[in-house]
Amino acid sequence: MSTPARYKKDKEIITEYEAQVKEIRAQLVEQLKCLEQQTEMRVQLLQDLQDFFRKKSEIEMEYSRNLEKLAERFMAKTRSTKDHQQYKRDQNLLSPVNCWYLLLNQVRRESKDHATLSDIYLNNVIMRFMQISEDSTRLFKKSKEIGFQLHEDLMKVLNELYTVMKTYHMYHTESISAESKLKEAEKQEEKQIGRDPVFNIQMEEKHQRRRSVKKIEKMKEKRQAKYSENKLKSIKARNEYLLTLEASNNSVFKYYIHDLSDVIDCCDLGYHASLNRALRTFLSAEYNLETSRHEGLDIIENAVDNLDPRSDKQRFMEMYHTAFCPPVKFDFQPHMGDEVCQVSAQQPVQSELMLRYHQLQSRLTTLKIENEEVKKTMEATLQTIQDMVTIEDYDVSECFQHSRSTESVKSTVSETYLSKPSIAKRRANQQETEQFYFMKLKEYLEGSNLIMKLQAKQDLLHHTLGEGLQMCPLNLRKPGNPGPDQNIMLSCLMGIWKRSLRTLDKPFL
Repeated sequence: MSTPARYKKDKEIITEYEAQVKEIRAQLVEQLKCLEQQTEMRVQLLQDLQDFFRKKSEIEMEYSRNLEKLAERFMAKTRSTKDHQQYKRDQNLLSPVNCWYLLLNQVRRESKDHATLSDIYLNNVIMRFMQISEDSTRLFKKSKEIGFQLHEDLMKVLNELYTVMKTYHMYHTESISAESKLKEAEKQEEKQIGRDPVFNIQMEEKHQRRRSVKKIEKMKEKRQAKYSENKLKSIKARNEYLLTLEASNNSVFKYYIHDLSDVIDCCDLGYHASLNRALRTFLSAEYNLETSRHEGLDIIENAVDNLDPRSDKQRFMEMYHTAFCPPVKFDFQPHMGDEVCQVSAQQPVQSELMLRYHQLQSRLTTLKIENEEVKKTMEATLQTIQDMVTIEDYDVSECFQHSRSTESVKSTVSETYLSKPSIAKRRANQQETEQFYFMKLKEYLEGSNLIMKLQAKQDLLHHTLGEGLQMCPLNLRKPGNPGPDQNIMLSCLMGIWKRSLRTLDKPFL
């Protein structure tokens, strides 16, 4: 004899759901901690770079002074010689003496070059690192705000799923109870009818028997009506649960695959490009100082050329794969033997579902148009920011143009990138554009989240209603095709996820 299937109790289902939500909540907290830790590491790296170049500036300045002293010592020694007088008169010297003077001139030139290099390190490169550090902290705070908002929205979705699931459990329990009472009434009716024929009993008892039968029939009718009412409520509650479940899973999927990538991009906004510019300023100074050091500097340039936010983001997420791996997809939890795991479209809920489907279709059409406009504005603003942070202003070759002018090195450097009026205007424009971009990004994410939820419900309704909708034109396009960043994000996460879920039977996708 086969053993009857064991059904999960309400408490077990709720406990499993709460444990899954708790794990997601812990993951969300860990994500912000990882982003904060990365920002702290960046700030510390930038501080180390500032200390390094400050010390290197001191060394270069000391070296410049020593070269100047060296050149002046031998120049003073040779000024009283005949060769020097001959040099001043017609510069007609023996080749060894001419080499000697050229060597002294080269030392003085190197002294000036190293003074220029020291000034560039102190007043250009270090200031760039300081600005990058400030930008990283500021962008992290703004990204954290958006992250909190996304987390709050995600928790609202999961809380809504919890409420709908509880409602479904309640109505299904009432339906089972009503069905049990109806069966009990039917048994009483069968028992009453199965008694001895009425012609074998007395007249008084016959009337009493008829009244009892009528009473049982009325009770059966009431219980039948109650059962039908509760059954309908149960079907509607289950449909709502399945729709909300699909929307919730799509919301979670979108957050981990798309939204999380956008938040990390916000933290990285301009970081790699600004660091690229700062290090290219260093490279330009070094290359103009000594062409003989190109071989060693090529290695550094290769590293600078490889500054890639996409690759860094991929490595970052692989380092913290437990925090960024999407969770297991929520499964439908059947209640007390309920084997229906799809949206029911039979009467009397079919017309209601049809109306709801068309309402969703109309709403989605409007939302997609609005969100597409927001997306275009957001992308245009992002391109403006990228143009701001990718200006090729790191070439300092003009600082090394030697002439007979007696102007100081500082006056030359003051005309470059870091002149105060220029940098103040640039930074004000950049911060204003950033503020507008974050506003549009927040608006776009909120719109796309709503579209994803509604699209999931519409798709499920379309699949359920089937041929009844063939006469209705549909637009089943998703909120947006993934871009290169999302493809990289998805590929990275899938690799991480497959490694971490080898023991699970049900994949997320």
